[in-house]
Amino acid sequence: MPENNTVATVIHARWVLTMDPNQPFLENQSIAVDKGRIAAIAPRGTLSVQAAETIELSDHVVMPGLINAHGHASMTLFRGLADDLPLMEWLQNHIWPAEGRWVDEAFTQEGALLAMAEMIRSGTTCFSDMYFYPNVVAKAAASAHMRCQLSFPILDFPTNWAQNADEYLRKGLQLHDDYRNHPLINIAFGPHAPYTVSDAPLKKVAAYSVETNMAVQIHLHETAFEVEEAVKNTGQRPIARLNELGLLNPQLQAVHMTQLTDEEITLLAETGTHVIHCPESNLKLASGFCPIAKLVDAGVNVALGTDGAASNNDLDMFGEMRTAALLAKGVSQNPSAIPAQTALQMATINGARALGIDELTGSLEVGKAADMIAVHMDDVTCQPHYHVESQLVYATPASQVTDSWIGGKQVMRNRQLTTIDLEDILTKAKLWKAQIQMADEHPNE
Repeated sequence: MPENNTVATVIHARWVLTMDPNQPFLENQSIAVDKGRIAAIAPRGTLSVQAAETIELSDHVVMPGLINAHGHASMTLFRGLADDLPLMEWLQNHIWPAEGRWVDEAFTQEGALLAMAEMIRSGTTCFSDMYFYPNVVAKAAASAHMRCQLSFPILDFPTNWAQNADEYLRKGLQLHDDYRNHPLINIAFGPHAPYTVSDAPLKKVAAYSVETNMAVQIHLHETAFEVEEAVKNTGQRPIARLNELGLLNPQLQAVHMTQLTDEEITLLAETGTHVIHCPESNLKLASGFCPIAKLVDAGVNVALGTDGAASNNDLDMFGEMRTAALLAKGVSQNPSAIPAQTALQMATINGARALGIDELTGSLEVGKAADMIAVHMDDVTCQPHYHVESQLVYATPASQVTDSWIGGKQVMRNRQLTTIDLEDILTKAKLWKAQIQMADEHPNE
């Protein structure tokens, strides 16, 4: 506690879900927040402090903010543009051409702010983004006071942001230097996928990652087609190739992973590689099923992501938790697979662990950043609640999130955003929709 017993905020909550294994679930608690961090968690009435602000949440669960460990924030402006298509057709014939035409700094900024507004309103306090113009997203995240990992893209071919792998790396490493000491923003390598990045840049990523201690996020084993083509072209499955290049290690965040053998699961566990599961995107694109029950049993850290809104089509991590838990039961044919507590871990502390920030966030513990959300549990959708943790995963809609704090700053108060002008960003989203739709309907004009 502060020496003068004065703190910025005290929150009185009906329940506190800490995600701390030593005391995961508490009732009738008070949380003291000061200088952006949790100063104390104690039974109500036992804190001897003076607070500049006191907040009563008598029908709420206060819990760690959710961590969306993989996405493409600015693609929110492509939401619904090309639905109900296979992955490669969706990507090559629709998304990549649209990106080539529309993605610039304005598109990236306004799409990222739209995504952040949606994420905050649905309980996310930290997100990982892999997209173009990460320098623009960094500024937008800082203005919205939102925690993030920005995985700057690396590809063999030119895009609107860079012309070749060396330019992607040069720009990304400069971005890392620019935000090296930022309290909310981390920079990571984001090689797109094994089929879009050749060995030479991947070797550089592996070396730079060791040198700088930067994380690496990559789409990996997303579809059976990807794996089959890799074997046909290189004689190796992509995981084996990455392992030879020195990329399978605790710095790697492997996204999707729907095609895994038992031997590969063992290899992931032995190397400490993290898996980012995006169940709704994989379902929508018919990419396959990540065997998360097997991964968890093997000791692999599994986190959750929504992927981009162009393939999900929302950024709702409450929905992602529910889908992950239910899908795991169906795939494993085991109703006990991925219980509610495990799903909550995937969306909070596991996500923080995957992003390398678990000492800072992902659970409510004294000394950690005050990244928290309040979920109202007295709504018709949440009654009755015999087991609050199960209720959060299986029955609570994201619209029940009423308040959100990131680094102690309240970014949503009673469903109202405090750091993003929602009316302005919705107006800009509608203008983008009209522009893109008109060009799509009249391509020669």
